[in-house]
Amino acid sequence: MTLLLSPPTAPVALPRIGALLRHAAPRVLEGMILPVAVFYAGLVFFGLYGALAVAVGWVYGGIVWRLVRREPVPGTVLLAAGTITVRAVLAAATGSPVLFFLQPCLGVLCASLGFLLTAPMRRPLVQRVATDLVPLPGHLLEHPRMRRFFVGQSVLWGGAQLLNASLSVWLLLTQTLETYLLVRTSLVAVLLGGAGLVSVLGLRRCLRALDRQGPYGVLQDRAVP
Repeated sequence: MTLLLSPPTAPVALPRIGALLRHAAPRVLEGMILPVAVFYAGLVFFGLYGALAVAVGWVYGGIVWRLVRREPVPGTVLLAAGTITVRAVLAAATGSPVLFFLQPCLGVLCASLGFLLTAPMRRPLVQRVATDLVPLPGHLLEHPRMRRFFVGQSVLWGGAQLLNASLSVWLLLTQTLETYLLVRTSLVAVLLGGAGLVSVLGLRRCLRALDRQGPYGVLQDRAVP
């Protein structure tokens, strides 16, 4: 019997938790905390229409800042600019801030369903997201332990985002806008921060377990003479 193994590769090491937090903090601040703070400040000082204008100006200001510094503008930022423009126009036309916040809630709901429905697939959605953040060798992703890990992560993130969407819609429809902004931001930060910590620790534990089994040369095929 001949065993064909993939070429040996160096173990995949994750950065320390502190380094990951320092890497994620500016993105969380820019993407989650500051937009809400800017909108809320605009709402307090200028009313609904002023808040919508400030929110749109914040996003486009970020694009201009990157262009002035000759930094590339990510496609996600351009998509966010287009999306927030449409949301602001609809909210201004109807005079209802609910429409401004309802679309992101529905987007989170769709994301949660995407995580849950793709869990049993060969390459679930959560795996695509994870490999964008942490490059992992292709043969390592085929290991049964890693496959089980990504199934569990699909359930974790699908459930977390489903809870996020449910709480967000309930707060939006039953509470004042000020309460929605303050409570939802805090809940989402705790919920997604906790899920992210569980994911990082789980991946670290999974990689260590594979490392104890030997090099990351995963059995690829069996040929019987």
